Amino acid sequence: MASRHLARSLSMQSLYEWDFRGQDNKEIDSIIERIIEEFGPGFEDKEFVDSLVKNVLKKRKEIDSIIENAAPEWPLAQIAVVDRNVLRIGLFELLFGNYKEVPPKVAINEAIELAKTFGGGNSGRFVNGVLGTVYREMGEPGKNETSKKYSDEELEEMPIERRAGVVVLNGDRVALVHDVFGYWTLPKGRIQEKESDEEGAKRAVMQEIGLKELELKDQLCENQYVAHDPEAGAVRRRVVYYRGSTKQEALHLKESGGLIETKWFNLKDLPNLKMYDDIRKIFKKL
Repeated sequence: MASRHLARSLSMQSLYEWDFRGQDNKEIDSIIERIIEEFGPGFEDKEFVDSLVKNVLKKRKEIDSIIENAAPEWPLAQIAVVDRNVLRIGLFELLFGNYKEVPPKVAINEAIELAKTFGGGNSGRFVNGVLGTVYREMGEPGKNETSKKYSDEELEEMPIERRAGVVVLNGDRVALVHDVFGYWTLPKGRIQEKESDEEGAKRAVMQEIGLKELELKDQLCENQYVAHDPEAGAVRRRVVYYRGSTKQEALHLKESGGLIETKWFNLKDLPNLKMYDDIRKIFKKL
């Protein structure tokens, strides 16, 4: 077993025992020491285990809040202890880790493997779903960074996953959605197989923010990159953004694991909002 994978396994088992025994932080040093002695005798990267476990505990409230928002149908106390702590490790590395040392896709894949090894029959799928939701809402950091260069033939053979978003305008206001990380971003969704880009963008965005009418104006930009689904493998993800308008005043957010609310903002107020860089670039095209 690779050293870092073993370290994550030992970290998960330490957090499991800490959680199972009442979440007493004063016991964490003795728990880590006992877990390493029993399940990793001779293991040399104890500092990594100690750092990972204690940093997860420092960020636990924030991480647990994200789990609750990303999986609203599963109260935290009802999530299996293994799955809960695998998610804590995966989310810590995904949200607060060093991407040069642990790229987001590696963090997700490692968590899924832990879930499959220590959890139940559906643990891998559950962890994949939660971390995938969070990763997409983060804007998929590192999506353009890959050590593998694909040939034109390989790219042509990959399945294409189409997504689309809309800059929805109402006069000098724009509709935005608020994600679990505190960022305001654009409404978007997946385009279904038989839909055109325009049809998919309009349907997905109307559903997400509760619009009854939406008129698309023009396409603002397009981005295409190779994404890696832990179960489906490599896919070509194509994302297009449109400019649109509506006269509707009321917005109603569709229940979502990654989003908290939706509201209108004046365009002049956008510089003061917490937004992803990719989204700010889109507004520069207006």
